[in-house]
This record gives sequence, structure tokens and C-alpha cells, in this order.
Amino acid sequence: MAWKAIGIFDSGVGGLTVLKEIVQTLPQEDTIYLGDTARVPYGTKSPETVVRYSRQIARYLLNRDIKLLVVACNTASAVALSALQQEFDIPIVGVIEPGARAAAAATRTGKVGVIGTAATVASSAYTKAIKRINPDIEVVNRACPLFVPLAEEGWVENEVTRMTAHIYLEDLKAQGVDTLVLGCTHYPILKDVIAQVMGPEVTLVDSAAETARTVAQILTEQGLLRPENERGNHHYYVTDIPAGFIRVGNRFLGGELGDVYQVSLEQEQEGGEGEETY
Repeated sequence: MAWKAIGIFDSGVGGLTVLKEIVQTLPQEDTIYLGDTARVPYGTKSPETVVRYSRQIARYLLNRDIKLLVVACNTASAVALSALQQEFDIPIVGVIEPGARAAAAATRTGKVGVIGTAATVASSAYTKAIKRINPDIEVVNRACPLFVPLAEEGWVENEVTRMTAHIYLEDLKAQGVDTLVLGCTHYPILKDVIAQVMGPEVTLVDSAAETARTVAQILTEQGLLRPENERGNHHYYVTDIPAGFIRVGNRFLGGELGDVYQVSLEQEQEGGEGEETY
């Protein structure tokens, strides 16, 4: 089991923020990443649809012999994590609980903002998770759906992105939050713009680092870590033409993105090859 890979999935490129932290924390581990780029974004989909997509991807990655699954998508973590944990018998980690712990630890005034997709905000998943840790923390939520396509497009520093950030975030800033949870794995790509709008007195929480620590803890406790002198290999799959994923992913990972394979989840389940190299 220890020699199996860590599986990671997101609706697109945003989950690479989680992958990057896992690779830094556990450089000896193999990873398999799947970005469901044909069906991004998940945040506008119904909970039933997100659960169906997540089950498809989990089965695909399990067929590639993973030892742990990271749901590196806030929307899927909010609405599909428990269903996946009930259905599959490997450890499955979401990004919401780690992010909630980090936010509860970071706030000084007890007022935390959460930005995410419409589905994540509607689920109140972060509010519930934060209040389980500290019921006295006030949580203010704001859906920022346009951040996902902006991140996917690689528009990280232009006037459209700055204007969108101001429109979304000015109200949160006015309400006096001192900690802001980036409640979508795409959002760290826009972290600089978000920080400019919120100001230096607001702490931005990216759950990726905390998620990587959780993964390391689980693998350690279960005796599933590879030897530290090993060097992991990393494999990338997407469900649509990889060009956009490669462009944004290489910039985000500093040009370290390897070969990307386009796959068909439907063909895979029907027993076909469904895989094409780019």
C-alpha cells in the first residue's frame, strides 16, 4: 500500500494549489491529479450532479491504484465528501475542515470571511466547520462565482479581475473581517489581487497547506508513507483538451507540469482506453 500514489482531483486547475503543497510536504510520494476541465465549474452545478461527477472521478482514480484520495475542490468537499467516504474504503480528505481549522486559529477578532462558489456558500460548509471549532466566531460568506473562470483563463492581474474583486470583496472588508478563507482552490491563483483589495490587516487562509499536513498525518498514522529518500512521480489527467490547463498549470507550478493526458471518464467506465497524450 505504501508504494501506491496519492490521488487528487478538482474541477479544473485550482487543485494544483493542493498538489503543490502535498509535493512540498511529501516529496517522496507519487501523485495522480485529475482536473475535470470538461465540466468546470462545479460551483454552478446541483449537489446531485457534483456527487455524480465526484463518484465517477473517485472510481477512475481508484482504478489507478491510489492509497488516499484528496478532494481538492471546495464544492465537492462541501456536498460530496461524506458520500465518497461512505462508498470507498480508502482515506478520503477534503479541503474544508483543514481550512476551517486554519481560519479559527488565525482570527484575532472572531470575525471570519469566507469566499467561494455559489454551491460552497449555499452549503454553509465552512460556517458549520468553523463554528464546530469555536461557536463564538462570526462567519460572513460571499459567493464569488466569476473568480473561477478568471482563474481558469489565467487572468490573474488585469483590470477586469481587479474590478471584479472590488465588487465582490468591498462589503466583506466593510464588515470588518480580519481573516478571509479562500474557499475555492482556484482562488489562490488570484491571491495577490484579493490581498490588494482586502488590505494588509486581513489574513488570507488557503487551506492547501493545512490539507497537505492532514494527508501527511493520516499516511504516517497508517504506516503508508514511502521512504523519505525516494522521489515521487507526478501524473496529470484532464477531461478536456489540455492546452489551457497546461498554460495555467505551468505558470502556477513554475513550469514543472509534466505530460498531461486527456481522458474520457465515460469510456473508462465502459472499458475503453479513453486516453490521449499531450
